[in-house]
Amino acid sequence: MLIEKLHVDEVDIDTNLVAEMVAGQFPQWAGLPVKPVFPAGTDNVMFRLGGRLAVRLPRTPAAALSLEKELKYPPKLRLWLPAPIPHPLESGTPTQWYPFRWSVSTWLEGWNPRTVTSADTFTLDMARFIRALHAIAPPDATEELTQYRGGAVAARELETRTAISRCGEHFDTDALTRAWDIALEAPEGNVPHTWIHTDLHPGNLLTLQGRLSGVLDWGGLAVGDPAVDLIVAWNLLGGEARRRFRAELNVERGMWERGRAWALSIGLVALPYYEYSNPVLAEVSKYQIRQVLEDIG
Repeated sequence: MLIEKLHVDEVDIDTNLVAEMVAGQFPQWAGLPVKPVFPAGTDNVMFRLGGRLAVRLPRTPAAALSLEKELKYPPKLRLWLPAPIPHPLESGTPTQWYPFRWSVSTWLEGWNPRTVTSADTFTLDMARFIRALHAIAPPDATEELTQYRGGAVAARELETRTAISRCGEHFDTDALTRAWDIALEAPEGNVPHTWIHTDLHPGNLLTLQGRLSGVLDWGGLAVGDPAVDLIVAWNLLGGEARRRFRAELNVERGMWERGRAWALSIGLVALPYYEYSNPVLAEVSKYQIRQVLEDIG
């Protein structure tokens, strides 16, 4: 089965050939069933390998570079984090049909969470996870660990304005423009840069029995402004859950407003891009845009 593509520069990924690749490079796992995971990721395609393993293949050249970071840094961070993250076990090499490195990692049990509006245990788990990640001493921000989501949100001005014009089918573009103008007024502040995940949205989170059971997709890992990791307050949380989340993290006004600006920009850019190719992510984008609009008032 050929996996449906999301990007113009995406390579072909076929389930049967993935099974052959696993058997050829890692014979200890030959014969284990290989099943694609849905909903599919935007940067990587993931397959379940047997019952306890996952195969992860980058879709594009940019995602392939991000995988290199996933293999290098998260294994060092996992010991300090209060919830599981995938643990890479093996790194596969390119083949005649697939041009990038790929990985086999541990499988984490759980389901992508739905909107959380009450201050439950999951809300507190999210706050504690983010606090723990931001507390780990980061290295100097090398080029490898410098990510566009770790800098100033104002750098997204052009792509955000462009996206606003493409969201008119779902939102009042005048209201979106006013919200973005307000978002740009968020003070930059002097918060020390930390480790940041940069993409904490429901598709990268797992929940099991009401707890945070896993945080996935570390390809965007960087050292930068920790405000970007607050986007979960708008793409997943709402109402009392958002208020409790902020209180638990003790977030000051400037950082909170920068996090809200990131949530708005990311939602606006993602909605028209994924509206037809990834309806699940498009719905998340609509939710976070609505939440920001309500928050700004």
